[in-house]
Amino acid sequence: MPDSKGPAKHVCGIVSILGLPNAGKSTLLNALAGAKLAIVSDKPQTTRTSIQGVVTTAESQIVFIDTPGIHRSTNTFNRRMMSTIRAVLQSLDAVLLVVDATRSFTKQDTEAMDLVKKSGAPAILLLNKIDRLEGKSRLLPLLEKYSGLHDFAGYIPISAATGDGLEILRDTMMRLLPEGPPLYPPDHITDQPERFLAAELIREKVFAGTHHEVPHATAVLVEKWEETPGLLRIHAAIYVEKPGQKGILIGTGGSMMKRIGSEARLEMERFFGKKVYLELFVKVRPNWRESVEFLNEIDWPGMAGTEP
Repeated sequence: MPDSKGPAKHVCGIVSILGLPNAGKSTLLNALAGAKLAIVSDKPQTTRTSIQGVVTTAESQIVFIDTPGIHRSTNTFNRRMMSTIRAVLQSLDAVLLVVDATRSFTKQDTEAMDLVKKSGAPAILLLNKIDRLEGKSRLLPLLEKYSGLHDFAGYIPISAATGDGLEILRDTMMRLLPEGPPLYPPDHITDQPERFLAAELIREKVFAGTHHEVPHATAVLVEKWEETPGLLRIHAAIYVEKPGQKGILIGTGGSMMKRIGSEARLEMERFFGKKVYLELFVKVRPNWRESVEFLNEIDWPGMAGTEP
């Protein structure tokens, strides 16, 4: 006797993760994907391009796209990051607007709302970092503010760091996304090449070990990649804009460079599943953030060829 319920529903969709710097977008992507695909730090503008994370189950395939934090464009590099965000918003099935629930609504949040509205896609408001709140009552003013600005498809308090609220988010997306076949094979988890992921892990350790202007003046380029069954050899250059920044990165007796290299190598070995030989160099490239030629050379996925 045939099943009266018919075939099981399978949903598939593209979902952008949007928000201000330090809202927790990359932490959320990693939590949803169950893997470290985006680097994380407590400094703004850590994410510099769109990063795809694909989550596949028997009932669904959701393509999450992490984006740089929404900010004012002050140079060619920043304008490219904002262009990346706008490009991602052109073809979506849903938007996740991630808000830091520990901070008050500002003019920057209004700019984020404008991008959500321009996307034309259904949006879910995620009030993140609730693990840092003493009481949930602090969420009420934010909920009232955002609900008055836009008709969201859902309002969900979450903690990307602890996983609180993520099951509710998954259930909400299952109801929101369209039916359809998967876009990618089941084992596809990201569109980022391994060289990019390695460079990002190095940059994450730079962000963790340095302060002030140094992290944001840093770019990483993998210059040599040699892979054998048991060993991965990586030679990478860390670019800065000033000689003083180079001195900080190298550290006394090379101490900072040794620390960055050791921490990045260990993380790469966990990610790639093999031994890694990592050699780092520090180079000065004045004003690289204003150089279209250099930005194309660095070639972050999705950025090269984007008009500033």
